[in-house]
Amino acid sequence: MSEQINDQEIMDVSDAEENSTVERCLTFESGDLILYISTKHVIEIINNHSITPLPLVAPYIKGIINLRGQILPVVDLKLRMGQGGLDSVNSTCIIVLDINSVSLGILVDSVRQVVNINLKNVRPIPLKRQQKLLDGMVIMEDGSVFMSIDCQALSRTDD
Repeated sequence: MSEQINDQEIMDVSDAEENSTVERCLTFESGDLILYISTKHVIEIINNHSITPLPLVAPYIKGIINLRGQILPVVDLKLRMGQGGLDSVNSTCIIVLDINSVSLGILVDSVRQVVNINLKNVRPIPLKRQQKLLDGMVIMEDGSVFMSIDCQALSRTDD
């Protein structure tokens, strides 16, 4: 008895391969950049939360927050990328992340939306040494460029 593979099975396999390279990502703005991070790292997004400043920490660490009994450091993403401080505007928010069991918050200008990004389309950034926290870029269908946050670099405290 011979096995026959029909066209539908071949299509199902190629669809599965395509879906394995597509990742759901949260997009947000920091300065003039549109950035994204995988939703598998995002715990929640919070607004209007009081940040307690800490002495003797790196300038990009804005302080800590108490989120339901859990103390989290908050990183100003613009300062961390060397772009200058975050202006106090109403749209700023904190994205709470879990990166390899390390929880932290990042302060961003605004959150945009969740999009599907095909990882096959992500390209290296030409000036990688200039942006320590970015590990790739993707050009969307509308021509906009989204930059990928390097989660491992973000969770490290060294400069």
